[in-house]
Amino acid sequence: MTDASIPVTQSAVEQFTARYLRSLGCSIEQSDEHWVVSVPEDTDTGISHGEHTLVRGAGAPDDDEDSTKRLHPESAFFQRLLREAGERSPTGKLSIESDSDIETPKWIHDGGVEVQNVQFTPYYDRTAVVVLFRVGIETVSEYQQEFLRAVAVDARSEEHLPRLADSFLELTSVESSEGSSSNAQLTQTEAQPLLDTARELVLDGLQDRLDEIHREASRAADSEVEEYRQLQEQRIEELQEEHSNLSSKSNDLSERINTGDEESRVQALRERKELKSEYHELDETLNELRERRDSGFPERQREIRGRHALDVQVTPLTLTEIEYERGEVDFELYHESTSRTITLGYGSGIGVTETVRCVSCDQELSKHNPLQTISNDLECQRCAN
Repeated sequence: MTDASIPVTQSAVEQFTARYLRSLGCSIEQSDEHWVVSVPEDTDTGISHGEHTLVRGAGAPDDDEDSTKRLHPESAFFQRLLREAGERSPTGKLSIESDSDIETPKWIHDGGVEVQNVQFTPYYDRTAVVVLFRVGIETVSEYQQEFLRAVAVDARSEEHLPRLADSFLELTSVESSEGSSSNAQLTQTEAQPLLDTARELVLDGLQDRLDEIHREASRAADSEVEEYRQLQEQRIEELQEEHSNLSSKSNDLSERINTGDEESRVQALRERKELKSEYHELDETLNELRERRDSGFPERQREIRGRHALDVQVTPLTLTEIEYERGEVDFELYHESTSRTITLGYGSGIGVTETVRCVSCDQELSKHNPLQTISNDLECQRCAN
């Protein structure tokens, strides 16, 4: 699937923070290393009123009692702002107008054919939802990875619309001032199955990344298990040596009992009794360790592998209802004195919705195999050369 994701970079954090705080009525004095934020008393926010110093970049953890806060992707202050913004406007509505620039497919744009005219004819209005998720992936052996991902789903068919998610991110980016928004009209009952579908799409899109992180975590767990096994083998060898020494001492005491005088025999009997008790305890410990070794130390393995398990959290932050139009688009093409018009399915904010193939080889036209000529219908670059 298209990776419609927003990396939680320092730049994105700072742009979001500045826009959100100013929307609340806060003032910000910016410098290279820190910002001074003034929060008026009548501001509706969980941030305490007064002045706060935001230090840009990672460093010491935030102190909730301190007016100096760190501002970076994993800082407590930014995470609180993100939650507050999502709770303040968890849903919204956005319209993508059909009179915006029509998107020419890469397989036309990157080929040798000229587009002379484009005409989009909308036939009907459609509704989709774009859900913005915060995704967190963490293991013992990995730093937590956190990013935002948008997924678009048609409200009627639940069709995945990756290009619409990209358009949504472009329209709602901190640099953009385009797009008009209002309140969403979908009910919770209508939105829930769409939210569930969007979550499944996020997890599907993450599968390759999760598999790789899982492999790395498994390697780290295997290494820790092997290290533990070697330590236990060393412990067994040490106990075996101690066990052998006790056996030798016991034999020596038996010799004293058989050959010594009365006083010596009594002392040797007392010592051998104590030695036997120690010998039996050591024998039990050795047998237990050998049994655990022979079975692969299952309890320890479970504990180690449990600590290295993946913790994946997919949290919806916002749900935006998108109104868009679907219809057909006519591309008037020209190449070497030949003109041809092709009609394709199209959606505003989605682009061309049809797959087009080369008339000669039946391969799909794409950015890597663009349209090269129209003299014999639509022919790809490979066939035209």
